[in-house]
Amino acid sequence: FFLTLSYLILSTLKGIPYKQLTVGVPKEIFENEKRVALSPAGVQALIKQGFNVVVESGAGEASKFSDDHYREVGAKIQGTKEVLASDVIVKVRAPMHNPALGVHEADLFKTAPTLISFIYPAQNPDLLKKLAEKRTTVLAMDQVPRVTIAQGYDALSSMANIAGYKAVVLAANHFGRFFTGQITAAGKVPPAKVLIIGGGVAGLASAGAAKSMGAVVRGFDTRAAALEQFKSLGAEPLEVDIKESGEGQGGYAKEMSKEFIEAEMKLFAKQCQDVDIIITTALIPGKKAPVLFKKDMIESMKEGSVVVDLAAEAGGNIETTKPGELYVHKGVTHIGYTDLPSRMATQASTLYSNNIIKLLKAISPDKENFYFDPKDQFDYGTLDHVIRGTVVMKDGKVIFPAPPPNNIPQGAPVKPKTVAELEAEKAATITPFRKTMTSASVYTTGLASMLGLGIVSPNNAFTQMVTTFGLAGIVGYHTVWGVTPALHSPLMSVTNAISGLTAVGGLVLMGGTYFPENAPQSLAVLSAFISSVNIAGGFLVTQRMLDMFKRPTDPPEYNYLYLLPGGVFVGGYAAALSGGYSIEQMMYLGSGLCCVGALAGLSTQGTARLGNALGMIGVAGGLAATLGGLKPSPELLAQMSGAMALGGTIGLTIAKRIQITDLPQLVAAFHSLVGLAAVLTCVAEYMIEYPHFATDPAANLTKIVAYLGTYIGGVTFSGSLIAYGKLQGILNSAPLLLPGRHALNAGLLAASFGGMIPYMIDPSYTTGITCLGSVSALSAIMGVTLTAAIGGADMPVVITVLNSYSGWALCAEGFLLNNNLLTIVGALIGSSGAILSYIMCVTFFFWIIYTQILFLYLYFFPLCFSKQKEQGNCSSHQPSDSLLCDFLIQFFSYKILFVQLHGGEIK
Repeated sequence: FFLTLSYLILSTLKGIPYKQLTVGVPKEIFENEKRVALSPAGVQALIKQGFNVVVESGAGEASKFSDDHYREVGAKIQGTKEVLASDVIVKVRAPMHNPALGVHEADLFKTAPTLISFIYPAQNPDLLKKLAEKRTTVLAMDQVPRVTIAQGYDALSSMANIAGYKAVVLAANHFGRFFTGQITAAGKVPPAKVLIIGGGVAGLASAGAAKSMGAVVRGFDTRAAALEQFKSLGAEPLEVDIKESGEGQGGYAKEMSKEFIEAEMKLFAKQCQDVDIIITTALIPGKKAPVLFKKDMIESMKEGSVVVDLAAEAGGNIETTKPGELYVHKGVTHIGYTDLPSRMATQASTLYSNNIIKLLKAISPDKENFYFDPKDQFDYGTLDHVIRGTVVMKDGKVIFPAPPPNNIPQGAPVKPKTVAELEAEKAATITPFRKTMTSASVYTTGLASMLGLGIVSPNNAFTQMVTTFGLAGIVGYHTVWGVTPALHSPLMSVTNAISGLTAVGGLVLMGGTYFPENAPQSLAVLSAFISSVNIAGGFLVTQRMLDMFKRPTDPPEYNYLYLLPGGVFVGGYAAALSGGYSIEQMMYLGSGLCCVGALAGLSTQGTARLGNALGMIGVAGGLAATLGGLKPSPELLAQMSGAMALGGTIGLTIAKRIQITDLPQLVAAFHSLVGLAAVLTCVAEYMIEYPHFATDPAANLTKIVAYLGTYIGGVTFSGSLIAYGKLQGILNSAPLLLPGRHALNAGLLAASFGGMIPYMIDPSYTTGITCLGSVSALSAIMGVTLTAAIGGADMPVVITVLNSYSGWALCAEGFLLNNNLLTIVGALIGSSGAILSYIMCVTFFFWIIYTQILFLYLYFFPLCFSKQKEQGNCSSHQPSDSLLCDFLIQFFSYKILFVQLHGGEIK
């Protein structure tokens, strides 16, 4: 009595020294129980900590741990009564009546011991009363809170993991076929179909084991998170149509509504007719296991099927289960064992022992004394939470259940649905008839438009050009969908360089001798000059961007070998031309295909340099074919060559000297030149063609295309300059939100298109030139107001949109000059730029609601960004935004270095 009293006093003050405590490991007497509470390794850990350990003789024999194993690590082997009289008793099963001794195990406890075991206090009130008589302190391993800090002590999960694995092994043993499908000389064997109910630890362990054995696995759970885990293991998650969350307390599922249960029963009934094996794990704490499979459902299964009921000990999920038994009912093998962890006793005992050792060390971290203090006030997820939840009785006083913890984390906020998910939900609500009708209506409208366009076409040349435009647009649409995100910037750079084919328009309109002789010719030579700056500089910028991804360990490159196809292409044309062959259209076709290859090549790292080379070949071939078709005089050829050589030299110089971190904004600067060249070419074409308008049946079409090309070029020119200024830091990166900016932009748009009325009605030259000049100014102002209203963080996306506009401007030149090459390349750049804009918006979670119509989406692009900012869906548009940094790290290298995505190295 006095010794016990002294222990109680010491425990109240500062705990009891480990060396004064004895840990007892009795042999489990529950029927068919083969586990032992502590393995020899666990005993060794406790002895090292200071405990004395006694093990009942034969306690570990069924788990393949002999008495000698325990003796070797320092334990003493004693009898049942001596072990149960220890200070700390560790067991697997709760204390029960010992038939051999004719006494309850708890009656053999000393006064005020500590018991660590599975207890299930809610189901065993009589046991708690008996333990209270001995003033026992009880740590229930089944009550360890399922929080992150307690994962190492969670014995339920450890045992469930073993049970789930063993369930699959037993099912495979009693199933008459392979799990994996096979095709052999003797015949074809289909894979087994396994249905797993419950996505807890046991269910997921079963899914992993069955999947690794080659079975087709399906999983069902009422919790969305569990279904995701099934999916991550390669199993097919099954769901019912009723949306109801099954999340319950402590990591378990809650009881579902009647409607949900009826829906899942229908699902299970259907699955029973298809699957070969069913494994059920559904449990609800403190209640009888729900019956999920009725007798008639099991009887509908194929003969030879197997069902494993892991909830058999709690009544079972299958109506025909016999707890603890293996039997066959109507050809279906039923496995209702309640001791699956015990059937892998060595593994189960080792894990359970580890759980206990970790728990003891956690709740009593003192190096000298054994002491823990359950508190009624504790925070969620802390060690105090673990102690209070695990201790169900303290000195004979029942303290179960534990009070709720403080600071319980709220459920995770509902994740906003992605655009793809919203579209999928919307599509799901559309009836098949409506879906088909909508599709048919779209194609009807498109084909009718083709017929109407053919009727109003002024000539066959226009029809052929529209055909070229349509086919090239489709190719461009499909080319860039698979582009690697890290190559967005190089792809824009190469498309920008290719759009420098606006030089073709300048060359076609050039005239005079060594110098131009009139205004249209002056505009044309200026267009060719600035286009050349863009071509040479653009390809070099692309090459420098691609060089950033090159690692020192990469194999050597021999890109100079691409001079061979380029030389054959251009040199072969020169030879054919000298032989009297006019093959300009085939050259245009070859150049167009090379440009397609350039866009496709820049979609992946492995072909990026090939793409850049193909772009150069395509542009070179197009320019050569243009010169060959024009057959200029030597003086005019010198003017053309001089203008392009000077422009190319300037472009190469700028691109070579610019800092590596300034390359992305240089793309924007070069891009502005394309817009300016389009404006100059369209105005020059109007001046040259004006004398023929009176007799040309296609005069109105020429005027319209020139007007639209001027408008697009003006927006591209000024918008690109603003984008360059914001990226370079010359202009304030913050959005310029002018008062009444939407009205201003609407007014500019109305004035721009309103100017087409006098332009088309009044045939005078003065009115035409005035209207073209006005729309040039208005579009340039509109480019400024639209782009300035967008923050610097969004400039890369703006550049891709403007890049698309330059393609449409190039198309306008192609229609003006009846040039297939310009139409092909323009449609490629326009459509691919539009898709790249969409990809970048989705990649960075910007949803730009715009319609890719040639002009109207100019206004809605900045409006969408401003609306998103007002609704909190967009970045703050400041250059310090983490979104901007993330964006530029991966794609644009704005004020930082590129990260080499091949190997993660920084160069």
